[in-house]
Amino acid sequence: MKNDPLIELALQATDRSYSPYSQKKVGAAIRIDSGETYTGSNVENASFGATICAERSAIVRAISTHGPNLRIKEIAVATPSELPWAPCGMCLQVIAEFSTSDTSVTLVGSSGTTEVTTLGELLPRAFSRKEMTLSTDSPY
Repeated sequence: MKNDPLIELALQATDRSYSPYSQKKVGAAIRIDSGETYTGSNVENASFGATICAERSAIVRAISTHGPNLRIKEIAVATPSELPWAPCGMCLQVIAEFSTSDTSVTLVGSSGTTEVTTLGELLPRAFSRKEMTLSTDSPY
């Protein structure tokens, strides 16, 4: 599994992390519906709320290039722990905005341990744009 190009890109992205506060270097790589890949690294900030995770960094990069109609087919996330971490809730929701529940998510730990799952398994009850649209009988 370690020879998977998407995993290799996620691992390489950890080298570009800016993580002076947590010391936790995270990298992500996504493959979109066109087959192109994009990477991202976590970028921390002294104002912790301004920190951006690697997954969202990769997604923003892809959208900045292709616009909002892209769809994520696969994502790999490399984390600095022996056992891989799942993306945070905020990242999962952003991934859901541009994916389907079947989108493949590969989690990679520092020991090379990998776990392959789907977005639907990690975020089974994501809300969507459709649910955010107000109906005509809404009082708002």
